[in-house]
Amino acid sequence: MEVNRYYGTGKRKTCIARVWLKSGTGEIMVNKRTVDDYFPRETLKMLIQQPFELTGTQGKFNVYATVKGGGIAGQAGALKHGITKALLEYDQELRSILKKAGFVRRDPRVKERKKYGQRGARARFQFSKR
Repeated sequence: MEVNRYYGTGKRKTCIARVWLKSGTGEIMVNKRTVDDYFPRETLKMLIQQPFELTGTQGKFNVYATVKGGGIAGQAGALKHGITKALLEYDQELRSILKKAGFVRRDPRVKERKKYGQRGARARFQFSKR
């Protein structure tokens, strides 16, 4: 039995993307909407396409994804990470290419928490000597 569906979970900031790759024509569906409908910015669409362009697999898979949490930029990053992991499930030979580009590792940068006695994470309240 030939399995033609590949799964990957991608994460970025507070977003989680569940991604399924299925052999097809390159159609991308995010939360049951087209990628053009879901992501308004062209840069975000380009970000999502990067793993396919790098591995030379554009137009080879249909992408079905569910994305939760965060904003659109974080969701696009999570989707990119999920696509990368699903491509690795499809073919482990692509790992060296994707790892060299830095797509395999989850981006660990998250918002720093606000500290007590301060205005923000690093910002202090204005100091007055008198």
